[in-house]
Amino acid sequence: MEKEFISTTEAAKILGISRIAIFKKIKSGEIKAEKAGRNFIIRRSDLPYILSQSLREDQKSDIHTSVKKAVHEYGETLRLLGKE
Repeated sequence: MEKEFISTTEAAKILGISRIAIFKKIKSGEIKAEKAGRNFIIRRSDLPYILSQSLREDQKSDIHTSVKKAVHEYGETLRLLGKE
């Protein structure tokens, strides 16, 4: 069962940025978070939105190109693995 919330440390690992950057994004309102005692927690359901906002358009394009290339080169292998 997945947790409803993640910590700032977990969010930093997922986004590939520092915890300080997470705190700055929370303070600026880029990331919605709730206070839990002395810590902030982030709803797991907000992750897709956070991830889409944290990627620049050129990064999204690079990811799309890489996925397209991988499917083109390894499409048959991926289909066979999907059947297992």
